[in-house]
Amino acid sequence: MPAPPSASQQRQAARLSTSVVFKPTRTDMALIEDLEHRTFLWFWEAGDAQTGLVPDRYPSDQTQASVASIGFGLTAYGIGVERGYITRQQAIERTLNTLRYLTKLPQNNSAENSSGYHGFFYHFLNNKTGLRFNKDIELSSIDTALLMQGILFTESYYTQDTPQEAEIRSLSNQLYQNVDWAWMRRPDLRLSMGWSPEHQFLPNYWEGYSEGMMAYILALGSQKHPLEPASWQAWLTTNDRRWGEYYGQTMLNFAPLFGHQYTHSWIDFRGIQDDWNREKGIDYFENSRRATYAQRTYAMTNPGKWQDYGKDVWGLTASDGPGEVTQTVGGTPRHFMSYSARGTGRDYTQDDGTIAPTAAGGSVAFAPEIAIPALREMKHRYGNHIYSRYGFVDAFNPSFHTADKSFWSDTAYLGIDQGPILLMIENWRSGLVWNTMKRNPAIRQGLLKAGFQGGWLGNGIGAPASATHASAPEPQTSEPASQHANAQHPAQGEQGQTG
Repeated sequence: MPAPPSASQQRQAARLSTSVVFKPTRTDMALIEDLEHRTFLWFWEAGDAQTGLVPDRYPSDQTQASVASIGFGLTAYGIGVERGYITRQQAIERTLNTLRYLTKLPQNNSAENSSGYHGFFYHFLNNKTGLRFNKDIELSSIDTALLMQGILFTESYYTQDTPQEAEIRSLSNQLYQNVDWAWMRRPDLRLSMGWSPEHQFLPNYWEGYSEGMMAYILALGSQKHPLEPASWQAWLTTNDRRWGEYYGQTMLNFAPLFGHQYTHSWIDFRGIQDDWNREKGIDYFENSRRATYAQRTYAMTNPGKWQDYGKDVWGLTASDGPGEVTQTVGGTPRHFMSYSARGTGRDYTQDDGTIAPTAAGGSVAFAPEIAIPALREMKHRYGNHIYSRYGFVDAFNPSFHTADKSFWSDTAYLGIDQGPILLMIENWRSGLVWNTMKRNPAIRQGLLKAGFQGGWLGNGIGAPASATHASAPEPQTSEPASQHANAQHPAQGEQGQTG
């Protein structure tokens, strides 16, 4: 492998990260509107209208539902209403069916006849029965947290004084309050990553900056089974050793971009700080903006010499891949991976030339001035190899070659990768999800117990963001596209393909 770039080279390549006021062109907005609609349609068409179960991946495999995908889906339906893709009544019916179904699923310690335990849900459920998919599947604290984010969104979005919307609020609160966070807490105050009847609590726990952040905030905000603030401090213990410069950005490192996106998809961290933030003079939103720039700079310097990497083709995160194959590329043996947590940071780099569009798409709210040009360039350069009925396929790899194919692209779309694209685009455009969650008492309570202060927490919705966010302006407003009330797709297309 080539030697990594020097510190001076990294700083020079990172200079583009200085504050920029981004003014999207009409072409940019046409792409964003089309991508948002197509990505919404994935949730609407992949989800079961009667049960609300949403598959982990679609259309390639419809056997297992992902509770995390359900959380993103419940949020997607509200976005669909505001954008005019579906009517409010359509969203109400799908949401009610989902919440009613989840409420009735069995919760017990059985290995086979259960969907969850202590209010937590199994990572994957059988898409037909709603039960644990198989004995390899754990009761997942983080996937339950992703589900609960969507559930709390419904509680705060459907606020009209009607019997159906009142039922949504009641069921949402019931499902959230049933989660026994204190049971999932280990003696050292940190949350376990999961539990199973066969092995009890997993040996791994949530510690340090990651998507685990949302689980702690949700747990701190619970009225029925809360964690205490000491658990937040236990989660923070590794932050200092992850803090440092990487590719010109001084930040709290987490290699795959999904860790910088998931919690932020629902919670607006601009201008609010916990004690650790205040010590470093940063907030978690600014940290994610820097992580986005670091990934782009990594691609521009391209230490691995992967094909097509550059200023507008970048993005490493957990995603599908070509498979566990070793090939000779440019005279050098290269190992390619299947699904893997690709990323780059001070802790590690895992990169096989696979680009996941959700890395840029889920970062639109952080750094639209680099994320949107990346989406535009990838769509322009690779066309229907990577962009089709439901927007961008999960991943592609221009470096992967076989005897008859010179480019690999996925045929699948994953709910946990589609979700950040949809939610973060809408947050950039209107702030819808962020502003809805600001009204949720559990989210506010969780943040306050974690020690967050300032910004909208102190001054209410509409308070200006921190002055450090010049490159990520206040969400752009855009009128709903009410002509799409029947969720008809703007254009048909072929599924992603290899070629």
